[in-house]
Amino acid sequence: MNEQINPRIDQEWREVLEQEFQQPYFKALKQFLQEEKAMYTVYPPGKNIFEAFNRTPFSKVKVVILGQDPYHGPGQAHGLCFSVPEQVEFPPSLQNILKELESDLGFPFPAHGNLSSWADQGVLLLNATLTVRANQAGSHQGRGWEQFTDSAIRQLSDKRSGLVFMLWGNYARNKKALIDPSKHRILEAPHPSPLSVYRGFFGCRHFSQANEWLIKTGQSPVDWRIV
Repeated sequence: MNEQINPRIDQEWREVLEQEFQQPYFKALKQFLQEEKAMYTVYPPGKNIFEAFNRTPFSKVKVVILGQDPYHGPGQAHGLCFSVPEQVEFPPSLQNILKELESDLGFPFPAHGNLSSWADQGVLLLNATLTVRANQAGSHQGRGWEQFTDSAIRQLSDKRSGLVFMLWGNYARNKKALIDPSKHRILEAPHPSPLSVYRGFFGCRHFSQANEWLIKTGQSPVDWRIV
């Protein structure tokens, strides 16, 4: 576990977040994860904990989608928020995200829910908490991950410009305080979970709005199709 949390993270992100790795909270988080791993199953697998950062280097980020917690069922979490590996059943929130994508851009509902192709194009699929105990949602909240991921959001806001931040649900919307709205486009909607999806997530058209902003600011749009 030690080497897995001694972050095998993209070099650009390592430089941007270097100070976080030296902080007492991060060392305590590392210790906590070692203890958890000794007693429980922890998701995602160690090699995938920093997958969002490794797939989407700091200079390549165009869009940020914020989630809260990794999926806590077997085989679901692979380090990208809302995404699942191929052959894994669609969780309800992901199903609703893909329905909105279909409605917004007319893409057919995909055969799988692996969003890696988004990450490879500059969509940072970032959970606020990067690990979770199996079958216990929220079990690793308040242990330091939020401080780390808040720092990542703040660094993107400060050092980049023209990004799109998609904030779905109250938890993500609270991160608005970390983002400079004069430099970036902030898109807000209710969470795509079945409990709130009909309160305004369906019909939010965030995917087309993101591309309109990217084009307007001289960036290439994201191909949101999942193939």
